[in-house]
Amino acid sequence: MSPFALFLSTLLILSSSCCYAIGSQNNRTVLALASRIGINYGKLGNNLPSPYQSINLIKTIKAGHVKLYDADPETLKLLSKTNLYVTIMVPNNQIISIGADQAAADNWVATNVLPFYPQTRIRFVLVGNEILSYNSDQDKQIWANLVPAMRKVVNSLRARGIHNIKVGTPLAMDALRSSFPPSSGTFREDIAVPVMLPLLKFLNGTNSFFFLDVYPYFPWSTDPVNNHLDFALFESNSTYTDPQSGLVYTNLLDQMLDSVIFAMTKLGYPNIPLAISETGWPNAGDIHEIGANVLNAATYNRNLIKKMTANPPLGTPARRGSPIPTFLFSLFNENQKPGSGTERHWGILNPDGTPIYDIDFSGTRSVSSFGSLPKPSNNVPFKGNVWCVAVDGADEAELGQALNFACGRSNATCAALAPGGECYAPVTVTWHASYAFSSYWAQFRNQSSQCYFNGLARETTTNPGESI
Repeated sequence: MSPFALFLSTLLILSSSCCYAIGSQNNRTVLALASRIGINYGKLGNNLPSPYQSINLIKTIKAGHVKLYDADPETLKLLSKTNLYVTIMVPNNQIISIGADQAAADNWVATNVLPFYPQTRIRFVLVGNEILSYNSDQDKQIWANLVPAMRKVVNSLRARGIHNIKVGTPLAMDALRSSFPPSSGTFREDIAVPVMLPLLKFLNGTNSFFFLDVYPYFPWSTDPVNNHLDFALFESNSTYTDPQSGLVYTNLLDQMLDSVIFAMTKLGYPNIPLAISETGWPNAGDIHEIGANVLNAATYNRNLIKKMTANPPLGTPARRGSPIPTFLFSLFNENQKPGSGTERHWGILNPDGTPIYDIDFSGTRSVSSFGSLPKPSNNVPFKGNVWCVAVDGADEAELGQALNFACGRSNATCAALAPGGECYAPVTVTWHASYAFSSYWAQFRNQSSQCYFNGLARETTTNPGESI
């Protein structure tokens, strides 16, 4: 650690509303964690390398921290042979049982922490993943048990003499009712008092972090006319001044982070440090998904790392100089993630381990020193027709099941496929599935349906009817 960084650990750090002190030991921990950019290691793919190969790749890219979406014993054992910091996760479906029973928490810690710690350098246990983004009755039971579960996990760790593993929970930006301008940041009414207040009290009392999944891609792509791309990619020469706070912003990420700081401040907790549990930019996507390309992904992630590894730390306009531990999303493109095409294209590596684009996790390499990348054509909205068709080589039995699903929701979807109908011929599963997929997608696209069908469909700008 540099002399300046050590000096920072004893300073009073300014926020937008007050001065506050972070204990020197805790601040040294924050600085150490923030100086090592982390990577999210997801496994939702049928073509990914083994855990052994994946960990070697993580070491090759020189990430300093790896975040898992489980507590896989094989992976944790392999990580014991590395110097990587490690984050593990309690699944959403175990939160209720752990929140209600200390013995369940003790069992989880005994199974998922004790066999590996301290040889495996576990630093965070995250309880659940974006649980406030779901709101069924069952989900609301999970909300109610979130903080009790976190508290019981901490109790179990401390009972075993473990004090340097922090417990948190990653939340998405949809936990906010308002996020722009940043000073208007406010948590949703349905969670502010029953969930966020006890959560913030817990995080404050345990010197833990507010973990945030934050993606500037989404607000930019929703309104690319009023949100400039260079502002989202840390490339802008323009600034935005918050009309209430007077704080000046040079990028979209800082705006999003500060909106959470303002939201916490309004509930009486201005000092809880932030950690970015997920952020990134998609390297590809569906035809209509604007700005999802390799150049934008490389630009965002390279500039992000440069910002987050700066020494001394840059922080945000509301917290100048505050280090922010950051995890990039994600290690691989994961081809079995449901949803739109971007969901399967956040990786920095292909499944064979080759880089999708060069990146330097240390932040020491000049961004301008990287080689050129193809100029994208999708930084403006796509104008034209798009169809949803069966992928080449799809299993006919699986296509048949997907065809039945697509035709089963509405009689109108597949009426033209009836015998004698205008689209009945050719009578093949592939053709009927392609017609059904496009018809279903056209009907229900405005209800968030995707051209995916469990990986059996893809988008095309070629009318499939013209090839008959």
